[in-house]
Amino acid sequence: MKRWGISAGFLLVVAGCSSSGGSATNDGEEQIELTFSTWGNENHIAVYEELLEAYYVDHPNVNVTIQTTPFPDYQQNMTVLAAGQELPDIGWAAERMVPQFIENNILADIGVLRQDESFNFNDILPGTITQYEVDDALYGVPFSSPPHIIYYNKTLFEEKGLDTPQELESRGDWTWEAFEEAAAVIAEDEGVYGANFFRAWETWENLLAHTRAEGGDLFNEETTEFTWNSDAGISTLAMLDRMMFEDRSHPRAGDQVAFEAGNVGMFFDVYSYVSTARGIDAFEWDIAPVPLGSAGRAPILGQAGYVMFEGTEHPEEALDLIRYFASETGMEATSTYFAPPRASVLESDAFIEQPGNPPRESMESTILNLSEEARVLPIHPEWQNIDNHILQGFDRLFGQTAEPADILEQMEANINPLVQE
Repeated sequence: MKRWGISAGFLLVVAGCSSSGGSATNDGEEQIELTFSTWGNENHIAVYEELLEAYYVDHPNVNVTIQTTPFPDYQQNMTVLAAGQELPDIGWAAERMVPQFIENNILADIGVLRQDESFNFNDILPGTITQYEVDDALYGVPFSSPPHIIYYNKTLFEEKGLDTPQELESRGDWTWEAFEEAAAVIAEDEGVYGANFFRAWETWENLLAHTRAEGGDLFNEETTEFTWNSDAGISTLAMLDRMMFEDRSHPRAGDQVAFEAGNVGMFFDVYSYVSTARGIDAFEWDIAPVPLGSAGRAPILGQAGYVMFEGTEHPEEALDLIRYFASETGMEATSTYFAPPRASVLESDAFIEQPGNPPRESMESTILNLSEEARVLPIHPEWQNIDNHILQGFDRLFGQTAEPADILEQMEANINPLVQE
């Protein structure tokens, strides 16, 4: 019998931890009500429904309500809920959210999982856990740690007589120059674009793969200085400007495009987009790693993890639910859509050979071989303000009201005071 609930939409008033009191079951055991917050879609929720059905067998006194909030609203929504003492018991947290959540003291320490032999903490890839660690405290565990990758329309490449990114990769020739050249050729057809960096116009982070491959980065190592205003950063924005307004191989702001519609040759996203790509039957597609630059390859690591929020009335049960979701069993289930940070699951045939996945060699070169060398996106407690200033700069680029060097200079002037405080 299903005993889960879903609250959808922008959650200003929810059955959060402040109202998740317990009642008695028929045998006198306390009924525990937990809330679990995500930004997942229907496919993701369905996976958790199945996991919870199995969980309830051994935990008949627990009921979990799943709450969903659109990703662009999620961080602000958690801030609103915290102010009203209505935070959920557990939830998802993306890499950019974690520093602010920690600084605002709304996450609970779940470091006890390190010593739990049954949890097998050492199975989690080391590079995926550092953002949740502050001194000896652990404020979350990852469940999705995919490198940002390229989905490409193999049919378009073949129609143009172009070597595919995977073919170029196998010879060591998959470079940013080859990427830009292929995009220009594909875009020769009316209504077709060679490449798209943006899942939404606010998601500019994929461009950092180019900057890092040219030896630059968004910040210095200590995240105390904005360093995108550099030769590497200027070359990145110049490339985008060139592709948008000279080659016209990249969509311009406002253009309606979608990889699954078949009008984009190459699309940057994370592994979870595979849930959409698996449904494509109008053309053949594949995946490839981000290209090589003068300083090598620099894949961006996206990440989301499970966190327990401060103030939960049921910390033991909330922690146990995280233990279950982040276990090998839990990650095997969620790996249908998310690249798992557990080595045992990431390297398994069950993950690599799921129905509808790209060929094994593509999965290995694009996901497995890059997961450990990929670097997480830059994060900072002032990320929301930093992001706003960067988006203002992109508005100037999209509107052709400023040159790349001037845009980055203005970003630097606006952002350095935030990170140097």
